[in-house]
Amino acid sequence: MINKFSKVPLYTQLKNIIMEKIESGEYPEDTKIPSEQELCEMYDISRPTVRQAIIELTNSGILYKMKGKGTFVARSKTMINISDYTGFTDSILDSEKPGQKEIISAQVTEANKRLREVFNIGPASVNAELAEFIYILRENGEVFSLNTSYIPLNLFPNIIEDVKAKKQSFEILSGKYPLVPHKSKSSLEVIFTDQADAQYLLVQPGQPLIKIQNVLYSKNGQPVEFVISKYMADKCRLTFENTK
Repeated sequence: MINKFSKVPLYTQLKNIIMEKIESGEYPEDTKIPSEQELCEMYDISRPTVRQAIIELTNSGILYKMKGKGTFVARSKTMINISDYTGFTDSILDSEKPGQKEIISAQVTEANKRLREVFNIGPASVNAELAEFIYILRENGEVFSLNTSYIPLNLFPNIIEDVKAKKQSFEILSGKYPLVPHKSKSSLEVIFTDQADAQYLLVQPGQPLIKIQNVLYSKNGQPVEFVISKYMADKCRLTFENTK
């Protein structure tokens, strides 16, 4: 119960009570917990106190909210270790484990301003078409990242057909030695899941993601692939190795 004479803040005490009920199985995964008003009445505490506890448990991924339905217990998280992460890990052209990729879509797209900068495509260039792949990665059946890859069609005109045919990297790159990915340049930032990402990652919007942008270069310095990877921050531990 809540001890109003304790030095421990009331919202912290409520958090501990809710977590104990989750751990004991009284509040199972994906079940709704009592409403804020019900918690106020159960423990004779104020609405702001209850709200603070719920906010902190939601931000830490223990609870999640569904608009118009209430607050629910999140599923337990499995930590996935992505060891020796490199810019080539999620690559379409040079992945060591192509079978892990679940392709959601593969289509031709026109390079926007950002993609023109990445691939050094001038405003008047006729070679502005790119292959765009959206795919997810799983481990033990669990989705842990959403990825988008862009590859210039003037360099790899058959890349969409090759990927759909599940060709290995060495087949795709056969006869294209000058275009073999040799190094990568990466940037990392923390973002939050939007509605579009949430449907693929099977989470609620607002969950933290580790966003990594990789540009893959051939030996002569030509960019051959641009990959945007979004990893579940609460599921993944990454270690980096950026040489090949």
